[in-house]
Amino acid sequence: MRLALFNDGRLAIVDGEDLIDVTEHLTTGDPGAAGALHQHIENVARGGAARTEPAGLTGLPRIPLSDAVLEAPLPRPGKIIGAPVNYLDHKAEMEYTTTVADLGVFLKANSSVIGPGQDIVLPYTDKRTDQEGELGVVIGRTAQHVGVDEALDHVFGYTCLLDITVRSGEDRSTRKSFDTFTPIGPWIVTADEIPDPDSLGLRCDVGGTTRQRTNTADLIFGVRELIAYTSSVMTLHPGDVIATGTPAGVGPIGHGDRVVLEIERVGRLEVGVDGSEAVPYTQRPGRRAR
Repeated sequence: MRLALFNDGRLAIVDGEDLIDVTEHLTTGDPGAAGALHQHIENVARGGAARTEPAGLTGLPRIPLSDAVLEAPLPRPGKIIGAPVNYLDHKAEMEYTTTVADLGVFLKANSSVIGPGQDIVLPYTDKRTDQEGELGVVIGRTAQHVGVDEALDHVFGYTCLLDITVRSGEDRSTRKSFDTFTPIGPWIVTADEIPDPDSLGLRCDVGGTTRQRTNTADLIFGVRELIAYTSSVMTLHPGDVIATGTPAGVGPIGHGDRVVLEIERVGRLEVGVDGSEAVPYTQRPGRRAR
């Protein structure tokens, strides 16, 4: 099943070329900034979810996908956890001497999330900003010191995620946490639709040219290992998102580019790039003259 947010935060099941509006069926009250889908994930974790199969939802409004404006399915996740250098080809490309096994994981600001059709906003005119296409894992049950064998039992679903990165000297969490630097979407595919997340084709295009093409089978830490490792460091809660890492092919994005990430069985996420308000790196707030 594919679950999406659309038209100012309404919740839908994607059924072919239609959206079934299940906002009133699956949510109660104001879901707040985290959004209706986050509320539903928490409700599922508590065992209080209503029936969600399309066949059991007769009489609910249907909206053609072509008439809807899709939004980030999780506009404010609890945590966004990144896995640095989790493909060997990316390690070689960037000339890193370490991988996720040495570096551990990092956090991105949840305020960096945008959805399909929105724009990545470039901060600097003279610092390279790269695209990084990744599989996103959405946690569905609280996970603490989870073993590899039971890790997938804690997954709600999967989504496409772009981990946008400025190539400057700051810590990873700074360089990857600018507003708009985590496009997510176009929806979340529930875990039952993807029995093996470590066997998915991934492709990322920029400006119509394919830059990244891989299979998640090539991850150094697969999805199971990532959940097990991360949950040994920090408790994972329903609605948290793990960005699993990017393969070789990262490169600069510029004003007017279109970035398209496609992941087998998950979906297609497309966003734009806006550099119209970028400034020189030396003009960043807080810089001190040397």
